[in-house]
This record gives sequence, structure tokens and C-alpha cells, in this order.
Amino acid sequence: CGSGSGSDTIFAEAAVGMADAMVSRGHELVYGGGKTGLMGTIADAVLECGGNVYGVMPKALRDKEIQHAGVTQLYIVNDMHERKAKMADLADAFIAMPGGIGTLEEIFEALTWGQLGYHTKPCGFLNVDGYYDRLLDFIQHIADKQFMAQEYATMVQVDAAPDRLLDLLETYIPPKQKWS
Repeated sequence: CGSGSGSDTIFAEAAVGMADAMVSRGHELVYGGGKTGLMGTIADAVLECGGNVYGVMPKALRDKEIQHAGVTQLYIVNDMHERKAKMADLADAFIAMPGGIGTLEEIFEALTWGQLGYHTKPCGFLNVDGYYDRLLDFIQHIADKQFMAQEYATMVQVDAAPDRLLDLLETYIPPKQKWS
């Protein structure tokens, strides 16, 4: 999720809703470790609900003092590559909440790794207020133009409601590996 809060309070409200849904189901949060924007909002909300929060932050960002000081555990890594690998190792699923280019880069890497069979973990988009509609249309366009098999276009789990998205992630069955 974003290090910014977005243009509308609906995004922060969705982050709080996701935190509540996660904690009520016994899930923990693994995220980028920041205290700003939606990252900070969901981390604070998970902690307020009594859940555990694991942040993973590169040294360069920690040195700028943007890390969340109240997380259950904060892992400091050397760079963004280590950050993504550590987050992937700790996580059981990946959710892209509204965010910017970094959010997209991280969810697309997780999707690619799933397509290649590096993991079988579900990937989802919390599509708050249609935030990801155009991107999801483009993913379908990629499949329509046969630059990706349809089964990989549909491996993306999508919903606007946190509980329904978690239902999809909890019942996810991965497609076969691309080159199995």
C-alpha cells in the first residue's frame, strides 16, 4: 500500500477495514515498515486490533526516519531487493491496497513469481472505489493479446471489500506453473 494517503478518506477507511478483517481471522501484517500514508494507517490499525505487524525496511529509508517505531518486529535489510525477498518469505499472501508505483512493482513481482512457480501464494487487489479498474482491464488486455495465458490473468484475486478479498485469498488454488 501507499506511503501516501491518497485523495480521499475512503482509502484510509479501507485500510482500517482490512486491518480489522485480517486480525479477526488471525492473520498478521507483513509490510514495508513505514509510518506514513496507508502503510502507517494499516500498521496502526492492526496493532490497535491486537494483531502483529512485521515491517521490512531498507537501511536507506530507516536512516530518513520514516520507519514505524511501534511494529511487533522491524527487519532492516540492505536494499529493496532484499526487502521484497524478505517480505515474500514472511508472507502467506500478497495484497495490493491503493498505492503508487512501488506498490505496483511489488505486486507485479509477486504475481510474476507465482506465474513462474517460485511460490503458490495468492495475490490480490483491494480495489477500493474502483482504484485498480483500469489496471485490471489492462491485465485482461495483455491476456487478450496473448502475451499472457488467460489462467495467469485470472490468478489475480480482486474485491473492494476486505472480508470478501480475504475469502478469495483463503480459498485460492494456484494455476499450473508456466513451464512445468
